[in-house]
Amino acid sequence: MKRADAFLLGRKTYEMFAASWPDSSDPAEALNIRPKFVASRTLDTVTWNNSILLKGDVAQEVAKLKAQEGGEIQVHGSGNLIQTLLQHDLVDTLRIWQFPVVLGIGKRLFGEGTIPRSFRLVDTQLNTTGAVLRVYERAGGLTYGEVEVGQETVIFDPESSHHTGDGERETQ
Repeated sequence: MKRADAFLLGRKTYEMFAASWPDSSDPAEALNIRPKFVASRTLDTVTWNNSILLKGDVAQEVAKLKAQEGGEIQVHGSGNLIQTLLQHDLVDTLRIWQFPVVLGIGKRLFGEGTIPRSFRLVDTQLNTTGAVLRVYERAGGLTYGEVEVGQETVIFDPESSHHTGDGERETQ
């Protein structure tokens, strides 16, 4: 959060954050003092300090925000919003936390309609509980080819709907 110049939040995340962050013991906390852009089809107003409700087409509004002078705009939570951003190619960096917990259910990060893109790993951090933060940056369009993973070769081919570890393609 320290790197963020602004935050982009979906309605549910905004409502959860707005219910607790304003009461933070540190009023200078980034979420309290920096701009918060809220994407919602149902809210008419936002009342948390420095919050701005995005009106109209969210993808167009976010593209305008990205074109403005300024630094990093971070999205926290906001699962539905991130799907829209991915579908409209508006994500430059992914910071993905992986926790050593299996829930068995949950939302997909890369849902249907996500544009295939390449990202490159730029940082990995491990905390003492086993959680891993991986930071990826955009690396252009999707590249196809072979990757060796251990003793297995995986072929990524745009004509295939399923990739196998033995180089064979299975189509459905």
